[in-house]
Amino acid sequence: MTPAARVQSAIEILDTIIEAARSNGAPADRIIANWAKSNRYAGSKDRRAVRELVYSAIRACGPVPKTGRGAMLRLVETGEALAPLFDGSQYGPPAIGRNEKPAEGGIAPKWLAEKLVASGLDESEQEALLGRAALDVRINTLKADRGNLDLPVAGEPLAAPQAVRLPLGTQVEQWGIFRDGQVEVQDHGSQIACLAAQAQPGETVIDLCAGAGGKTLALAAAMDNAGTLIASDTDRGRLTKLGPRASRAGAGMVQARLLDAGRELEALAEYRGMADCVFVDAPCSGTGTLRRKPEAKWRIDERSLSRYAGIQDKLLDIAAELVKPGGRIVFVTCSLLDEEGAGRLDAFLERSPGWEADLPKLPAGRKHGKGMRLTPYHDGTDGFFIARAVLPC
Repeated sequence: MTPAARVQSAIEILDTIIEAARSNGAPADRIIANWAKSNRYAGSKDRRAVRELVYSAIRACGPVPKTGRGAMLRLVETGEALAPLFDGSQYGPPAIGRNEKPAEGGIAPKWLAEKLVASGLDESEQEALLGRAALDVRINTLKADRGNLDLPVAGEPLAAPQAVRLPLGTQVEQWGIFRDGQVEVQDHGSQIACLAAQAQPGETVIDLCAGAGGKTLALAAAMDNAGTLIASDTDRGRLTKLGPRASRAGAGMVQARLLDAGRELEALAEYRGMADCVFVDAPCSGTGTLRRKPEAKWRIDERSLSRYAGIQDKLLDIAAELVKPGGRIVFVTCSLLDEEGAGRLDAFLERSPGWEADLPKLPAGRKHGKGMRLTPYHDGTDGFFIARAVLPC
């Protein structure tokens, strides 16, 4: 592909991503993957270049652009040397018109940028959301240890006890030690969130929103594969991925439990008032993961934010029914908005007599409200709100 053809391909992909954002369609990474499958003529260098153009254009735009061309013109405005490639050549984009305007720039749509400011994120914090996420792995202590495991590629030990940061592009999934379950890909912030649970061998722990089980496996390792660990979720598709992952990791203690939305306590009735810890990694807007999914800023609005807050309240109330006296709830969201973090914990404590905030001691992050917050700018992780509440005996 010529450089101009790469730009035109990126514009066409952006058109599809923009439409998907408006209609809640496929995510950007899937759209890009589908394009690559449908355009076999594009070599690996072409695919990487087109992907980089697409994500750079998304990051350069604030509100949802009208067109992919407008998004690419915004990238031109930021200083990228792309203007000469709008040359009207075969497979390339038409020349830039004299009165043609780029899409609007910014960190995010105006309403969302204002929410970020109201949640205590200054300009530097917001700009860090436009960067690229790191590649972190967790050494699985059920099979190995960071102190004596030789990685095929040298990495940087991080604050979490088994975390290592690798160069971007490292093909971890091709490693034998990955296939053997000694290494799991997991963001450093996600690993730190699991430390807040202080899960111990022999305890009863419920991962209420387990998804595909990334945090579940970290909890299993912390428990040394001893005790009861329930991985529950209402999403059958995601939960079915946990079985093979747990088997590879040697986490034989994990019990998957599919929940019916609105009837979660029925499926977990035997654990009512029995759990030492309920880990609530609640669904949220994902504003803390914009480095990985920059188009997410176009997929949320104030209505969906309110809906997520309601789900988080409900999950905290369910968790409170499951915890025994002396037990704890760990509340985690990968959001940087107070409506999905500090505000939800405050609301839970107000309506739940007897429960108390218990600030977790973590190796990174800063106090925010009655919990801790991790941010890309200060901690080099995804953005997280992490809090703990205890029910005294």
